[in-house]
Amino acid sequence: MTRVQNRRRRARGGELDDCLRACAAHSGKLVGSIDRRRVELAEQLRRLLVVWGTTATTAPAPAPAAGATALLKRAVKGAATPASPIAPELLDALLAVANKALECGYDDELNLALVVSDTVLAQRKNSRAGWRLRARLLEAVGDESEALAAYEKYLELTQDDGFGVRARVAGLRIAAEKERELLNLLGRQAPRAEEFARRPATDVWAEGLAAHAVGDWTEAEPRLVGALLALAAEDAPVTERQELLSQYLDLRTAAPGGDLPALTAALALYAEQRRARMRGPVADPTIGGVQWISLGEFRNRIAGKSICLIANSGRVGASSLGAEIDSYDLVVRFNSYRIDPKHTGSRTDIHATIHKHGFNWEKQVDTRLVFGGVSGDWRHSLRNRLVPGAQTCLGDESLRWPVRNIGKVGSDVWSGIPTTGFNMLWLLDFLDVSPTLDLIGFDFYESGAYRVPEAMKLAITSVHEYTSEKDWVMQRAQRVTDMRISLR
Repeated sequence: MTRVQNRRRRARGGELDDCLRACAAHSGKLVGSIDRRRVELAEQLRRLLVVWGTTATTAPAPAPAAGATALLKRAVKGAATPASPIAPELLDALLAVANKALECGYDDELNLALVVSDTVLAQRKNSRAGWRLRARLLEAVGDESEALAAYEKYLELTQDDGFGVRARVAGLRIAAEKERELLNLLGRQAPRAEEFARRPATDVWAEGLAAHAVGDWTEAEPRLVGALLALAAEDAPVTERQELLSQYLDLRTAAPGGDLPALTAALALYAEQRRARMRGPVADPTIGGVQWISLGEFRNRIAGKSICLIANSGRVGASSLGAEIDSYDLVVRFNSYRIDPKHTGSRTDIHATIHKHGFNWEKQVDTRLVFGGVSGDWRHSLRNRLVPGAQTCLGDESLRWPVRNIGKVGSDVWSGIPTTGFNMLWLLDFLDVSPTLDLIGFDFYESGAYRVPEAMKLAITSVHEYTSEKDWVMQRAQRVTDMRISLR
């Protein structure tokens, strides 16, 4: 039995009360933690216990004054299983806990997340968020074959692949094939490896390292390769196989008198399978005549034109302002915007989006501005998510992170991460070349979100300073109505 299978057996969940008690017990373990990720997990666990106490049982909830301590005591003792299906609020709270546990990445938290994942799918077998969560968890613990099955189930249940799961699946399949090719190549390059592949991988690997330590690469290499072949044969976790592959190639690169062409062929396959796991196969994003535009070129494209920025808010979704929105020279929409011509209008001239999500990247627009704080991650997302021909113009590095890079507004001044909407609005205000600059439906999530269905479950994250952004807008507003804030 592999380490991944052992983990799954230890972490097996399914019963709602058992899962909730496990969450409550884990909440107690996190008291006093100074790890940022665990502190954030503790907050999600606290919220889960509050939701459990108020929505999930037929027994009376503790009085508000009792607070989290009473909820924790009640959780540890257990509570009655509800006869009715799990409440949506409880389901969302469980998913939030599991996602934070996954971000932690530690064994205890991954085990907890697996328990929650099993429970969510036991309660809602067709939960798209549950299947995607399970796939990401299984991938994190190295169980790639089961992760692929979970990703495929997610794709069966959704029409809008805003998270790029199809590309992820394709990338994992290509990576697995390239890894097999690499191991076959290593086996041919070290013919004696087969005799060691039939023994326990841990023992053989240790023997190989010992031989290398005394400078005997002739005896070290077949043992190291044999251990790699044994790990693949027993379907060891991908994370473990990748770590040892990397170590072997490091040792081989440093070994004297090596065959350079043979080493180059092995390194090329290793790089291919690593790259495929990082991102799926994508076409060249410059296909289709896309034009990269700089800050100055973007300024020239918007100069003298009336602009409206459309919020992804419930207020817009019921506004009946579609025709009026389409009357502006340029219509700007954000991230996972949803189109309902009667209410939202039908045109999108500029799509501003954070690089982390892939919603609406396939929609045809004149200009697409992709925002991101880290240049490497931003470039990675462009390669992974851009759809050739879906945009005429694409913002270059000069437009990557306007508030920080153009405005030089550091975290000491603005501690929160600027939202996509604020980056776009700040940029337009900074350029100051538009006679009309209107925000439509911006209520800073007071009326809830109005997004494509696949994105409606996304949490309103706490890393942004919505209050500060609202204050910035209102300080510059010249006219304000229920639906419109005019900055010009």
